Amino acid sequence: MASPTSTTSSSTSSTTIVATSPSCITAIPGPYGFVPPDACNAIWAYSPSFPAAVTFSTLFGLLTLSQIVLAFIFRKRFCWVMVMGCSWELVAFITRSLGSRDQQSLGYAYPSLLLFLLAPLWINAFVYMTAGRLIWTFHPAKKVFGVKATSIGKYFVWLDIVSFLIQCAGGVMLSPEQGSKIMDIGKTVYMSGLGAQQFFIVLFLILIIRFHIDTLRLEQRDSLRSNKKCKWVTYALYIVLALITMRIGFRLAEFSGGMGADNPLPNEEKYSLILDAAPMVLAIFVLTVVHPGLALKGSESEFPSRKERKADNKARKAEKKMSGQEKDAAKKRGDS
Repeated sequence: MASPTSTTSSSTSSTTIVATSPSCITAIPGPYGFVPPDACNAIWAYSPSFPAAVTFSTLFGLLTLSQIVLAFIFRKRFCWVMVMGCSWELVAFITRSLGSRDQQSLGYAYPSLLLFLLAPLWINAFVYMTAGRLIWTFHPAKKVFGVKATSIGKYFVWLDIVSFLIQCAGGVMLSPEQGSKIMDIGKTVYMSGLGAQQFFIVLFLILIIRFHIDTLRLEQRDSLRSNKKCKWVTYALYIVLALITMRIGFRLAEFSGGMGADNPLPNEEKYSLILDAAPMVLAIFVLTVVHPGLALKGSESEFPSRKERKADNKARKAEKKMSGQEKDAAKKRGDS
């Protein structure tokens, strides 16, 4: 049975780890280490489902393998970003599977939580990198709103990294070992990172919608044949961003709703599986079926190397200088 103690801690995120309440009991673990969430020695907010964890491990494993194969088939080096996102989701659910059979092990629960929370940022970054290459390949000006295609991916990936670092800092503080005050701060920091991520997504959507409108106008004006594969990939990016936004909305509702019994989001596993894991499976699946490599073909679909960009800039400067000299010479002849 359980014996009373007086330990002070507090609950944390749904997904995996939960700490204890100001007045709690130390319960005797069940066959797989499960104790009630309000027990002093509780690590999980619920008893994680082994079949569900194995199912998602299998799905993410298949998607990871598919993305690796497609990266080689289409010869797209930037696809390593998507492979990282898939791999983090895979490891998150492998450790959840192990943790479901050893629920007193923080070594399984904490990595599962952290990787599960952060993996979608890799997928988000992959969307940014894909969009930059679409604009480079299919937009005549190779820029949108004055922002160069070669810079779009770079800028937004850096913004994604900022969001990643904020969320990572918050996630690191969500360990029960940190204490209730640190965990509360971590929850706030993580939510701030989520908010930043969603703000950057909105800014990015403005650019990608403008690119989409520009390509449609060019097709109508110049009677160009529609590039269906480019449109498929663009629509796929919309779908993935919508799924990521849905996942962010769930996480914000989960963290902001409190950890009491009146908020089921952090206390029932089905919500994190349906509103986080499943959308990410679908997002990766969409970018597997409609892989960017279908539209981004040939060397012209890749950004020029740094050496090529320097040579191009040097040539343009020389051309500009020569043009200026010619104008000066023409002006002098006119004056004489």
